[in-house]
Amino acid sequence: MLSVARRARCGVPAARCMSSLVKVSPTMAKLIRDMGLEGVYITPSGPKDTVTKPDIDAAAAAKAAKDKELAKPLTIDFRPMEGWELDYYGTAPTLPTSATTSAGELLEYYETMYTMRRMEIATDVLYKGKFVAGFCHLYDGQEGVGMGLEAAATMTDSIVTSYRDHCYQYTRGSTVAEVLGELLGKYIGPAKGKGGSMHMYKADNNFYGGNGIVGAQTSLGAGLAFAHKYAEDGGVAFALYGDGAANQGQLFEATNTAAAATHKHTHARARARAHTHA
Repeated sequence: MLSVARRARCGVPAARCMSSLVKVSPTMAKLIRDMGLEGVYITPSGPKDTVTKPDIDAAAAAKAAKDKELAKPLTIDFRPMEGWELDYYGTAPTLPTSATTSAGELLEYYETMYTMRRMEIATDVLYKGKFVAGFCHLYDGQEGVGMGLEAAATMTDSIVTSYRDHCYQYTRGSTVAEVLGELLGKYIGPAKGKGGSMHMYKADNNFYGGNGIVGAQTSLGAGLAFAHKYAEDGGVAFALYGDGAANQGQLFEATNTAAAATHKHTHARARARAHTHA
């Protein structure tokens, strides 16, 4: 609970700052969780600043009204894409010049990126304090990349990345506590504290981890893409790598393998169509 002075600095009305300690009974606390009001400030009206059922109902109504306002469609225009020294095979692709979203969706993106940043800064402090053993590669400054990817993807799609993997563990469904727990060697972590910074993993949401070997994830990404194609589940695979992996042999092997599989599949479909027409 924020103190009165801090709430004043944050712009919270004084009427809502009469007490720095708002009392909530276990029954009311359960109701707050069930109604999805965790993190929403509730103005207490009961004796000695206790939260009552009408207080919770009022907070729920206010939240519903705010959510409705945030859900209104919003169109954003983009500048046309300009390629630089790109070789196109066939017709050059065109990207949309506008997108329809909402203030609520954009706020969710911002909150997610803000959480990524704060989590990585906290990790940095822990690492410099020698609480995190081994290597520690941070993602702060790149939050927009991960958020943009996740905004376009679904949990059916697969992601495999390098050792800079903390934030993808978070966006794929783990909590900040679980990510930090893994870094600190705690059992709460996704690898039960045995993997550390470079070996996050969450297969139930198709995140196949960080990989400590430069470029190793590209081969895995090609395999994941083939698995989606074989299963015909509509999923795609994102294999993320940086400039350090751009000249690795396994990247070229994975690219050639994927191209060969695509070429073979295209010709097989063409033969099937020819046979059907014949």
